[in-house]
Amino acid sequence: MHRPLLDYDAEAAEYDATRGGVPRAEAAARAVLGLLPAGARTLLDLGCGTGIVTARMARSGLRVLGADASYGMAATAVRRGVPVVLADATRLPLPDGRVDAVGAVWLLHLLRAPGLAEAVVTEAARVLAPGGVFVTTVDKDAAHDVGCDVDDVLAPHLTADPADGAGRVNAYAAAAGLQPLAEAHFTGHGQGRSPRRAADALLKGRYASRIAATGPAAGELADRLLALPDPDRPRGEPRYRLLAFRRPRHPEKPSTGPAGALLD
Repeated sequence: MHRPLLDYDAEAAEYDATRGGVPRAEAAARAVLGLLPAGARTLLDLGCGTGIVTARMARSGLRVLGADASYGMAATAVRRGVPVVLADATRLPLPDGRVDAVGAVWLLHLLRAPGLAEAVVTEAARVLAPGGVFVTTVDKDAAHDVGCDVDDVLAPHLTADPADGAGRVNAYAAAAGLQPLAEAHFTGHGQGRSPRRAADALLKGRYASRIAATGPAAGELADRLLALPDPDRPRGEPRYRLLAFRRPRHPEKPSTGPAGALLD
């Protein structure tokens, strides 16, 4: 799978502290769990990163496994007690229909290469058992638009069609045979952007699918953000959106994916 703009092996050590830490992770985990079927017994968390959200997706009778392409991130998740497989989310080492639920929290917005986000949704659908549920965040970067001065500066530079746009994700899910099920929202605690934080994120490539400015243009945009009043004061916190899709109950087709027994 194509790597996103950030080096997540290098980012692993400071990742949680720069992204809301435990409060945001707990809010995300609660929202995901609220969309899972009561009878779900297995959950695969794609792009699990440091495992800070994955470790909180615990409930009685549910077995959770993380998957990430970054060794540094996966190693951090393992130290947190999360079982993790180092894997490409477009080619998972699981047979068809193997898990009851698949989650992808803050993953699709990073996948800018054409066809990549669709490939992840398709692969998630493949490994879902009939009646299984796929849950993913959508419009992640847009959730930070809270009607403040930071948004005014960034508005002319927004991409029209982010990789995790809800319209795109709904289309990918439909093409993969998944049906819309429900949605939920949760607060990104500690993620309210200050102008300085937004400028830093912009220069580090963290607006992976939302901001078109790069190179010198990104530098000029960062300077404009830093010139705003109270550059260290956080603005409003984001409100993230989750969509859930169900794989219809029908006879399974013969397995076409890679063999594996990760959840045996």
